Amino acid sequence: MSKRAILDLFLPLIKKFTLYWAPFAFTNMKLSEFKFELPNNLIALDPAENRDESRLMVVHKDTGKIEHKIFKDVVEYFKEGDVMVGNDTMVFPARLYGRKEKTGAKIEVFLLRELNAEMHLWDVLVDPARKIRVGNKLYFGNGDLVAEVIDNTTSRGRTIRFLFDGDSAAFDKVVETLGETPLPKYIKRKIKPEDKERFQTIFAKHKGAVSAPTAGMHFTRQLLKRLQIKGVDMTYVTLHIGLGTFRPVDVEDLTKHKMDSENFIVGQEAVDIVNKALDNKNHVCAIGTTTMRALESAVSATNRLKAREGWTDKFIFPPYDFKICNAMITNFHMPESTLLMMASAFAGYDLAMEAYKVAKKEKYKFLTYGDAMLII
Repeated sequence: MSKRAILDLFLPLIKKFTLYWAPFAFTNMKLSEFKFELPNNLIALDPAENRDESRLMVVHKDTGKIEHKIFKDVVEYFKEGDVMVGNDTMVFPARLYGRKEKTGAKIEVFLLRELNAEMHLWDVLVDPARKIRVGNKLYFGNGDLVAEVIDNTTSRGRTIRFLFDGDSAAFDKVVETLGETPLPKYIKRKIKPEDKERFQTIFAKHKGAVSAPTAGMHFTRQLLKRLQIKGVDMTYVTLHIGLGTFRPVDVEDLTKHKMDSENFIVGQEAVDIVNKALDNKNHVCAIGTTTMRALESAVSATNRLKAREGWTDKFIFPPYDFKICNAMITNFHMPESTLLMMASAFAGYDLAMEAYKVAKKEKYKFLTYGDAMLII
């Protein structure tokens, strides 16, 4: 074999190494490497009028090319046999407003995770948390719901037990009535009635998330139909998003950051559809970082997807060798966030940072109600 033939054989591997691994081959990535200025005017306060008409940046991993499209154009980049995987978790109205026993002082309780459905035991965040002690009672509505503080978990975290006689279905109904759509605090406006629908994907099915899988919010039924007509398969996993997804990283050395665990399910139907696409060398596209985390938490010894149910605290940051997906849809994220780190690991750090510079220059909208990026 000639030297030229050998070079041609290994050139794709060399390029891949250079793109993904060279910038951080000998050092751990640092938190400060994901810092950038995000002007307030680029934070979307409201969604696009139509879900699939938000803007779409298309980032090509192999060439570094960046295109500017509308989200409904995503169909152009997939063909028959390709697969898209969504997260079908459903957001519930996790923010409750109540008052403290005796003083009547106003208090906000954010429901994080149900610990025991029969006992109505929950992990929550309390604001303000000062003087909220074990044994205190909290009242919601006109006394429709009462909770007792059972334990202190963190400075703001508490475990509470709702003193409720009904079953889980009845309890959920009361929370649905009293609770508020849990929009992120950086959306500095009052909750609107339409937020209940828009802060949710159209394929949401399993209740348990305190935040929506935002990349999935761009899909409409018409867009799903167009993908189906083209022969693109849709399948779903479930990862119930908790505040851990958005917990700030407070260590410079990323290897020392610990993610909060989130509950997830990868079922056999998704496994069969995804593995068929992998065997046929088709695209497998994760719709959002939470979908990607679920998939990468269910990889078999042969680098195929396997059915799995449980908890994952997987933290994906550069360098990372993705086993399942070769395409990804995601929104534009906060500086120094774990979501940005995952997108950077997938696109390659330098290309991701360049894409974010372009996004700022071109006035893309960031965060929950913002625009989308397809990395392919």
